[in-house]
Amino acid sequence: MAIYPQIILDALSKVRYPGTGKDLVSQGMVEDNIRIEGNKVSFALIFDKPNDPFIKSVVKAAETAILTYVGESVEIKGNIEVHAKQVARPEPAKLLPQVKNIIAISSGKGGVGKSTVSANLAVALANMGYKVGLLDADIFGPSMPKMFNLESARPHLEPIDGREMIVPAENYGVKVLSIGFFVNKDEAVLWRGSMASNALKQLISDGNWGELDYFLIDLPPGTSDIHLTLVQTLAITGAVVVTTPQDVALADARKGISMFLGEKINVPVLGLVENMAWFTPAELPENKYYLFGKEGGKRLAEELNIPLLGQVPIVQSICDGGDAGTPVALNQESASGIAFKQLAENVITQLNHRNENLAPTSRVEMRKTSK
Repeated sequence: MAIYPQIILDALSKVRYPGTGKDLVSQGMVEDNIRIEGNKVSFALIFDKPNDPFIKSVVKAAETAILTYVGESVEIKGNIEVHAKQVARPEPAKLLPQVKNIIAISSGKGGVGKSTVSANLAVALANMGYKVGLLDADIFGPSMPKMFNLESARPHLEPIDGREMIVPAENYGVKVLSIGFFVNKDEAVLWRGSMASNALKQLISDGNWGELDYFLIDLPPGTSDIHLTLVQTLAITGAVVVTTPQDVALADARKGISMFLGEKINVPVLGLVENMAWFTPAELPENKYYLFGKEGGKRLAEELNIPLLGQVPIVQSICDGGDAGTPVALNQESASGIAFKQLAENVITQLNHRNENLAPTSRVEMRKTSK
């Protein structure tokens, strides 16, 4: 006997859902995609809730109806899937509604120059005329106040629409907020993960960031509560991962990339920055000395099929600029300034490509599991 979908639907119309007394077909509980392969029949029943108390009894009744009205030779046992209706949840009010692009800047390990890249990328974007904000999310090792010559800054509160908002400090055309503005710079921050996460959320939600083209977030190294708090708080447009060519840094960078691309996080990776790619002495500007290996970041980018956004050399002026609070990207004519301008251009290109070809990122919702 030939088996076709309508015969299956006719059989299922004999089964009533106890909750309403209606049959499964008229109630719309049978998914359209009924699969038939010889005598094997499979399909899905849709319930309002995943914990519906009638699931087992309805599935058993559906199996019995098909064996009774279609034929005992039908392979149906264990082939009925159970799906729960996708209930549309109202979107919570969007944080930072005037911010166009949110970029997380991350590194697998410390010491690769991630904060230096973040500061100079922010300045390079501001040099190009964009409105830029920079959040120092490295709660336990904030460095942006020093890098932007803002160590004496104390952001103040301003009443806006009935709320007290934090006005970011600003220098070189970049709005900056950091926990470093609110703690003693000479004392360690001894906070548990929950305290650090709450501080980060406050800097995001209570900051009067205003209209921004690019909002850069300088994350702490590795993967931690801070990273999870960030993706749960904001819809990140894309991530930039910083590494050095050294094997140990590349191994950790791979983990960081994997975190963003994982199913639960699902944040697009805009590309990889290979920092400290080579050393060039000031007196020999044409010479390159590969102190940490050659083109390791480039090879990793090719292997993972992500863009290599830039290779930044070790230059004394970059270190001096960070220590002095004058990012090297301010000097747009220098070799380092040109390198960071190219990096900024490449980030913009990848962001535009991402926004044209991918749907907007959503905040991550971590569901609690019961034991």
